[in-house]
Amino acid sequence: MELFGSSRSRVKRDHALICPESFVRSPLPGWAKTQCVILIAPPMGARFTHYIAVMEAGATAAAPSPGIERVVYVLEGSVAVKPPGRSATILGAGGFAFLPAGSGYTVEATAASRLNVFDKRFAPRLGVPAVKPILGHEHDVKGEPFMGDPAALLQVLLPDEPAYDLAVNVFRFQPGAALPLVEIHVMEHGLLMLEGQGIYRLGDDWYPVKAGDAIWMRSYCPQWFVAMGKEPAAYLYYKDVNRDPIGTDA
Repeated sequence: MELFGSSRSRVKRDHALICPESFVRSPLPGWAKTQCVILIAPPMGARFTHYIAVMEAGATAAAPSPGIERVVYVLEGSVAVKPPGRSATILGAGGFAFLPAGSGYTVEATAASRLNVFDKRFAPRLGVPAVKPILGHEHDVKGEPFMGDPAALLQVLLPDEPAYDLAVNVFRFQPGAALPLVEIHVMEHGLLMLEGQGIYRLGDDWYPVKAGDAIWMRSYCPQWFVAMGKEPAAYLYYKDVNRDPIGTDA
């Protein structure tokens, strides 16, 4: 039995594990009929914001602030994603949308829904084409063996092209499959466990994780994952890419 006041959640200098028993819902300005759980944000030390939006039927999302790009992934329910002056696209569970900064798209819940949202300030890069909106479904993205391992499949949701300064992927693991190395890199991560369970190494700590848990990894935080139990595991994650770390692209 879990003791009153206990939680698996941890917040440290270079990483955080935020578990559902610690989630706090609150309104977010401009989001109508919506409660949000802010999982990762700049006050933590992050360079992006990661949150869950819990929307009633008919709820609407706030437009991102100027210069902010957004990736929406539908966890439950369905939403209508509409560009200015054109018809909407309905996205159900597993659907996703990349909305460039200033694109003017609107998002409205057509049923009670939960969305995973990544917001990031766009970093322009000289000499590359402008980014374009992308709407799709995870099921239409083929999983590729990661570093040759067919038990660890990576689904790349956004184009791996110089114009895009962020990547959002789904990583699926068969029971017992693991990352092939302890990763240490300049990219920062935000992550949500979608299915299953496993063990995540973050820094020098080891955490049991399961569906619903969120993780933040600062740049250069040592990280590694292994899927445990009898069911496959999967997580959705964000990272910043394709920009000079010294910040001289724009």
